[in-house]
Amino acid sequence: MSEVYLRRLSRWQAEQQRDAVANVHVAAYHGASGAEYRDRQGFLSRFEQHVQRPDFDMVVADMGGLVGCAYGYRIPRTGDWWSGFRGELPTDIEELTASGRTFLLAELMVLPVHRRGGVATRLGEWLLARLDTDLVVAAVDRSGDDGHENAAAETLRAWGWTKLGELGSHTPSDSGSDAGPGRAGFAREVWIRRPPG
Repeated sequence: MSEVYLRRLSRWQAEQQRDAVANVHVAAYHGASGAEYRDRQGFLSRFEQHVQRPDFDMVVADMGGLVGCAYGYRIPRTGDWWSGFRGELPTDIEELTASGRTFLLAELMVLPVHRRGGVATRLGEWLLARLDTDLVVAAVDRSGDDGHENAAAETLRAWGWTKLGELGSHTPSDSGSDAGPGRAGFAREVWIRRPPG
């Protein structure tokens, strides 16, 4: 297999690559048959909003075409992203958000044929390497009732992230609570990572 190269994209480059990124999204999350167009359009709508967020940052994996990407941005200081959090949000999390020190890993996706080769790990490391935040957050689909974690939760746990809690199904529509296929109306697990040191 050829080498997978990583590169960082500017906001302008990310907008120029939106169709290729949407293709990766559809292939990575291969939803219900016939739902590809809806999934693609929903992703493109969210992506258009995300690219405009403060401190938007994106890394792509390329091998003669995109095979994966990771992107995120700073969570707004208003704390609206946390609306729908089940239980009491820890004070330090509220303070870090209000001070602009919280970054959302909004999306991390890799084509199925390139999984289990370290591409997702490399993407995540590159994206988060130059952050000057004190907290990184991701929201993923809730694990099944059978006690098995979904792939995104398994990956975050393997990377040393901690599950903080859950966001209810009524999170703001532009909250960007994606690190996986954003599906409105479903509860999401919130995972956090604090920088080492």
